[in-house]
Amino acid sequence: VGKVCMDRNNSVKHYKETSQESQEETCRFIAELLNKKYPRVKPVVTPRFAPSCTGALLGQLGAIAKNNNLHIQSHISENVEEVKLVKDMFPESESYTHIYHKYNLLTDKTVMAHGCYLSDEELNLFRETGASLSHCPNSNISLCSGILNVRNVLKHKVKLGLGTDVAGGYSASMLDAVRRALDSSKVLTIQDPEHETLTFEEVFRLATLGGSQALSMDDQTGNFEVGKDFDALRVNVAAPGGPMDLIQSDAPKILLEKFLNLGDDRNIVEVFVAGRKVVPFTDKNE
Repeated sequence: VGKVCMDRNNSVKHYKETSQESQEETCRFIAELLNKKYPRVKPVVTPRFAPSCTGALLGQLGAIAKNNNLHIQSHISENVEEVKLVKDMFPESESYTHIYHKYNLLTDKTVMAHGCYLSDEELNLFRETGASLSHCPNSNISLCSGILNVRNVLKHKVKLGLGTDVAGGYSASMLDAVRRALDSSKVLTIQDPEHETLTFEEVFRLATLGGSQALSMDDQTGNFEVGKDFDALRVNVAAPGGPMDLIQSDAPKILLEKFLNLGDDRNIVEVFVAGRKVVPFTDKNE
């Protein structure tokens, strides 16, 4: 979780601070959160995005992240107008991605949302630095921002997970993110028959192990390898009153595909986080 930093333009006036205020408040937030010693809540350095930050602030935030070995989150190349704006605001920069790189904000602990209009050269820089992308298809469609070519990102060997962009779209559900990612890939295939449509297995991986890799946490979670945290859903595909029609001969792979495409919270019987059952929740949960 991070404190949003912004010292430039008035698009969201109540977010705007001076560079010094942003730096001081970020340091205070980090110190207070680390002092609480939460095992699964960590601070993340959060420049809102390049158009709302001066170079001075970006440099300060990059230094804070480096000195404290912290994660970084922001967003990049969400829509065409944004890319043009960044080019006008940072004329000396080779690309949008190079701005973050210049200020030490592109690291193996960086997650950038969107990336719909990144060039091949920019994707190469993501791979070289170990930075990752968060694909937010619902937001990208809802705001008419663009469609990320996930296949191209994967070909460039850039770490990639699925996201919801908080309130950028109409759903915070990871199941919805899976479905919209599949839809977006199919739209790209309609536009270009040579495009290789994503499979549900590939998108399921993005929603699980892909996300943990994007956060550089794949040594702790993301799949069921021995030694990792037990983060899991127990799903009942035959839940009473549920949304799926089942055929007796359905193989496990078909059941998974049906859940990803049709399932909802009626099918999710239990949720485990680091081995602790949190749904259904009781005071006796351990």
